[in-house]
Amino acid sequence: MLTIGELASYAGVTVRAVRHYHARGLLPEPERDASGYRRYDAGAVVELIRIRTLAESGVPLARVRELLRAGEEEFAAALADIDRRLREEIRQRRRHRERLARLAAGDSLALPPEVVAYLDRLRALGVDERIVQAEHDGWILLAAHSPGRVPEWMARKREQLGDPKFIDFFLTLGEALAQPGDSPRLVELADRLAAYITRLAAEKGEDYVDDLDVEPPFVRLMDSLAFDALPPARRLIELLRRRGWDGWSKLGRVPPDR
Repeated sequence: MLTIGELASYAGVTVRAVRHYHARGLLPEPERDASGYRRYDAGAVVELIRIRTLAESGVPLARVRELLRAGEEEFAAALADIDRRLREEIRQRRRHRERLARLAAGDSLALPPEVVAYLDRLRALGVDERIVQAEHDGWILLAAHSPGRVPEWMARKREQLGDPKFIDFFLTLGEALAQPGDSPRLVELADRLAAYITRLAAEKGEDYVDDLDVEPPFVRLMDSLAFDALPPARRLIELLRRRGWDGWSKLGRVPPDR
């Protein structure tokens, strides 16, 4: 007969684990002998090893007792179910690790990888960091609002980044936002930006210029976020409006009666 310490040693667990399995009702607790100690037989070692093996395989302790008493078919079905759960947990943990890696790299958890790559490309092209940050925050809202459309929008952005005129637009925008509100240079830059937008609309169509297609209240929310991050943008929008174009997040022609 074995002491609890010997039982634990033979089964490869701790005495504390044995007591825990007793408390959970997984391992029968023998009566004490005349000296007041519990004594275990070889069967207890086998049973404890089975409990340990199931637990180490990821079986929740709440299901261990069920499996210990299950028939062959029931046991196989239960293991298959547990295996599916474990595989899903592995997939979830992998996704969590990927997000943590992105966070460690300084990127938001709320941004899809293709948006992060787009923002990195803007930085590499020398786009003003204030604009990149405003884009970053705007894309967080967009990705949460319409996650299914992000690939479509990103495909458009990748196409645009291949056009030197589009890159020049961003660089000109950065220069404009750096100007004082009463600067003559700001007026010149507003002319250049409006000319680019007009040319793009003529070449690609106005639907290409305005491809956001989200409801007005959400557009206003995005605009307020951008204007908070880029206060000079309000003055620039005023100048663009006089040149026939209005909006920040959702760009469009000024109606004729305005």
